[in-house]
Amino acid sequence: MSEPVLTVEQMRAAERAAVDAGTSEWELMQRAGRGAALWVMRAAAGRGVTVLCGPGNNGGDGYVIAQCLLGAGYAVEVIAPREPSSTAARTARAHYEGPVSEAARLQHPVVVDCLFGYGLSRAVEGPFAELLEDLKANDCYRIAIDVPSAVESDSGRVLGPLPRYDLTLALGAWKQAHALMPAVARMGALRRVPIGIETGGGTAAFAAPPRLGAPAADAHKYRRGLLAIVAGAMPGAPLLSSEAAMRAGAGYVKLLSEHAHPDAPAELVIEQGDFAEAIADERIAALLVGPGLGRDGAARSRLAAVLGRGLPAVLDADALHLLDAKLLAEADASNLCVTPHEGELAALCEAFGVTAECKLDHARRLHDVTGMTVLAKGADTILVAGGMTSFFPRGSSWLSVAGTGDVLAGIFAARLAVHGNTRRAGEEAVWLHHEAARRAGPAFTAGELARAVRTAMETFL
Repeated sequence: MSEPVLTVEQMRAAERAAVDAGTSEWELMQRAGRGAALWVMRAAAGRGVTVLCGPGNNGGDGYVIAQCLLGAGYAVEVIAPREPSSTAARTARAHYEGPVSEAARLQHPVVVDCLFGYGLSRAVEGPFAELLEDLKANDCYRIAIDVPSAVESDSGRVLGPLPRYDLTLALGAWKQAHALMPAVARMGALRRVPIGIETGGGTAAFAAPPRLGAPAADAHKYRRGLLAIVAGAMPGAPLLSSEAAMRAGAGYVKLLSEHAHPDAPAELVIEQGDFAEAIADERIAALLVGPGLGRDGAARSRLAAVLGRGLPAVLDADALHLLDAKLLAEADASNLCVTPHEGELAALCEAFGVTAECKLDHARRLHDVTGMTVLAKGADTILVAGGMTSFFPRGSSWLSVAGTGDVLAGIFAARLAVHGNTRRAGEEAVWLHHEAARRAGPAFTAGELARAVRTAMETFL
């Protein structure tokens, strides 16, 4: 089941709704602090704990955590550069029975960061920045409560010293920063602490693992989906996409190419005849164009032909640099999926007049302006389709090797050929891509990743 991801304003609204329904802010803080304290105790395993408390409600959570630890017999140190400023935080401070220091050396082996929570929007400075610098330099087990204190929740932007945490505990709901670089790279393991608030009804969520299922009992190769992959100037990339697509569930993968491919697998059908005739095949369920396409006039003509078919299609690599408003006007944008990395996303946004502050907003605005499904790939992959944003758990950092994007495009296109649903195909593709990387082990090549897609399918059947 997918788990909602909230903006700052949505989280505040959820908390206000809980208060309006009769749950006090203090009760919400106790739920958050007590739930987080259980995770802290599990990590601390009897070791002493330092809790860093800020002046707001995140600091209030820290006082509740500290009191729970104190009651369980832990050695606890609380450092709070400023007195609490909110009513609930002052109540939490009043209930804490231990001493509080304005400044002190970090001496315990576990440190809990409760300086600032999900609402931070300005740079962290002064004694708070000094504490975070000390935390960065200290050899301890670091736990962030809700989001790390130097992180802007909606964008993942870094606003001050950012230690590398071992564990981050999201309170109530996931925030966007829990899925976005650069912040998530420093968050360690991610766990969510329920606090009894309603978080549904939004437009963003962590995608649930897919359930792919086996083909129907009466399936045949065309009913399972014929995928046509359009090659171009460079033969290698479309071969990688084809290798992945053949293992991602499509019944028939055909490579439309003018090249000879002596190293192509025997199972791959390569069609070298008239391109217009080949692409007109009514049995084609989906198309992939872009890997190895080139950017000359011939490449643009091939892209235009693909768009003119009106079929579900994945556009990757060179196609993303060729696509413009004129070409898109001749297509059914609701059937189109683009898979840009950071540079390709910038090129698409320039082509369609999209301006935004961060990767997430660029992807959302591009979707809004064009109507296309946008899979903004990278260390923090984001899928925007049908007005919904899907986030994903972090994948293997070994994916940072040439050709893995071609593999992802092949998987995406194969899943699109199977059922035609762009959002579903995008989510399935990312999960399969990540699982194939896990199974391929360290230091794999793109070819090895493509071949691991078959066994990755087993996970989701």
